[in-house]
Amino acid sequence: MLKLEELDVYRMAMEIGERVWAIADGWNFFAKDTVGKQLVRAADSIAANIAEGYGRYHYKENKLFCYYARGSLMETKTWLQKATHRGFISDQDLDGIATELDILHFKLNAYIKSIGQRPNDH
Repeated sequence: MLKLEELDVYRMAMEIGERVWAIADGWNFFAKDTVGKQLVRAADSIAANIAEGYGRYHYKENKLFCYYARGSLMETKTWLQKATHRGFISDQDLDGIATELDILHFKLNAYIKSIGQRPNDH
């Protein structure tokens, strides 16, 4: 069984959260207080939900928290679009993070599908 830190989906989610933090950290107070907080919370929630599901006893709970992670991923995309429309993020930064989120979305779906396929599978 892999450790949490060895899961690609978890590592990718952690990296995206850090990248989003680094971008939002440079914004002015109003932007940080409105869009920034929501964006960072959504991005951080992806990895947090993967971790919480991983720590649950039953595979059905693990899947449920991965569904929450997928929802947070979509919320992150929405806040990124809002930040771009409001001039806080460049189109280039948006494209880079959006591409990473698309890859993570694909991998997260595959991970969800694999949960419960083998005994003691995380």
